[in-house]
Amino acid sequence: MVEPATTVTHPALSLRGISKSYTDRSGNVTAVLDGLDLDVEDGEFVAVLGFSGSGKTTLVSAIAGLIDVDAGQVVVNGKPSVGPGTDRGVVFQSYSLLPWLDVEGNVALAVDSVHGHKPKSERREMIDSTIELVGLSHARDRKIAQLSGGMRQRVAVARALSTKPDILLLDEPLSALDALTRAKLQDEIERIRGKEKRTILLVTNDVDEALLLADRVAILDQGPGSRIAKIFDVTIARPRDRTELNRDPDYMELRNSIVGFLDGLNADKLIVSSADGGAAPALQPVDLLPKAYREAAESSITRRYLELFNLKKVYPTPTGPLTVVEDINLLMDKGDFVSLIGHSGCGKSTVLTMAAGLNEITGGGIVLDHREIDAAGPDKAVVFQAPSLLPWLTARQNVELGVDRVYPTATKTERREVVEYYLRRVGLGDAMDKSASELSNGMQQRVGLARAFALSPKLLLLDEPFGMLDSLTRWDLQDVLVEVWNRTKVTTICVTHDVDEAILLADRVVMMTNGPNARIGKVLEIDLPRPRDRKEVLEDPRFYGYREEVLRFLADYEHGAHGEAT
Repeated sequence: MVEPATTVTHPALSLRGISKSYTDRSGNVTAVLDGLDLDVEDGEFVAVLGFSGSGKTTLVSAIAGLIDVDAGQVVVNGKPSVGPGTDRGVVFQSYSLLPWLDVEGNVALAVDSVHGHKPKSERREMIDSTIELVGLSHARDRKIAQLSGGMRQRVAVARALSTKPDILLLDEPLSALDALTRAKLQDEIERIRGKEKRTILLVTNDVDEALLLADRVAILDQGPGSRIAKIFDVTIARPRDRTELNRDPDYMELRNSIVGFLDGLNADKLIVSSADGGAAPALQPVDLLPKAYREAAESSITRRYLELFNLKKVYPTPTGPLTVVEDINLLMDKGDFVSLIGHSGCGKSTVLTMAAGLNEITGGGIVLDHREIDAAGPDKAVVFQAPSLLPWLTARQNVELGVDRVYPTATKTERREVVEYYLRRVGLGDAMDKSASELSNGMQQRVGLARAFALSPKLLLLDEPFGMLDSLTRWDLQDVLVEVWNRTKVTTICVTHDVDEAILLADRVVMMTNGPNARIGKVLEIDLPRPRDRKEVLEDPRFYGYREEVLRFLADYEHGAHGEAT
């Protein structure tokens, strides 16, 4: 009797003992990956989550065959990989497109280089079908320089898909995009997954993105020498709607488990310690404004510490005046923390820069501590998305620039104590004397926060201060901000596009309608006890209710709807 042939199946991708180290100019060796194992089945979507510096991009480059590993093996469809191949398509965070070519030209370049031996008609079909798949048929003749960031990333995805790879590798392709564009591209990736059933490995720093798209979520540990620390199965039924997920108990449980696991990985490297730093130096900044100016600026409004009333901003344009925001009314008590959220272009940053005295007010006014704001000053500290440090100065010297100005009567020792206190508070006690150019993006933003708090401002204004950072680094800095704010209770407005961040930080979330003519559409009171701990907030049953209200508001305005303020 002849035994039936046994069919041997292999994972689409198998990583066995992958190790990779780098040696710097001084001969110091840093282990990035160390003995990493992972299997991805045919047609499966796996998301890899990890902190900055955990080796995510090194991992993708190794799988793509773009770098050689020191040990271990990358196996694709049962065969060891010996370099790059057409069986793997890669999309990186940076687009690397040819700007002088149009959409079709960039995709055709990839198709012709891989499938040049095929008939022209067949290659034309591959180009056309891929451009249609990513929703760019209407823009196929437009040059790359004419496209938005989201459209450029679609071209990068099309180029990778056009070669018909067995495995699509996505290395944080959406992390540089605004929240709305990112959501649309996530939907596009999900549509492609559903239509093509292609094997996909996505490297991301966004927990919600991973849960929205993936079948499994693999967590990289902190390193050095990272490996897979744990894998979570995502059993939530498809299709997954980001707003509806928020009320799904399975999603909430899984999300909290992943966040808790990541927090646990980070526990040994936590920068904030409630016992560190002691009490803040007891110095008060001087009022630098002349007496005559102070008297002229006195306001009769005393009920609120900060008031924005009938605020309006109009910009001149070649086609006529453009009203960005109008009828903005907001009252804040001293020590209030307000988050300002809305889609790109709704005027959030415009409101913030007017409050900082950096942007002329067209109509209405802003009163801070009985004084109408019409100029910038150290009583209003601003932290922008880019920290704007002087790169040739150290962290200490960057903070000293402001401290020396607002504490001119203090002794040198007292001013040094202020500088060092806030640098320690933001986790830079060991890096005070490093030049800004030597610091990572996250560390530079810590210097920006220390500089702002060290001014002892009456009003702290944060304009997406963590927007350029990966979400896991952002968690660290959110914790830093919460911890220092708990000690200072400075009146704060924070512009953000991150719903969780808005809720975690604020007493109220102020939601802006779409521009032009943007206004306050809704104000949500956040009744969560302070001081706030991320784990406790996520476990509070009210959190997901707040989250749903904000997400639903943003979804209502996603397609340009404009309603009256309520």
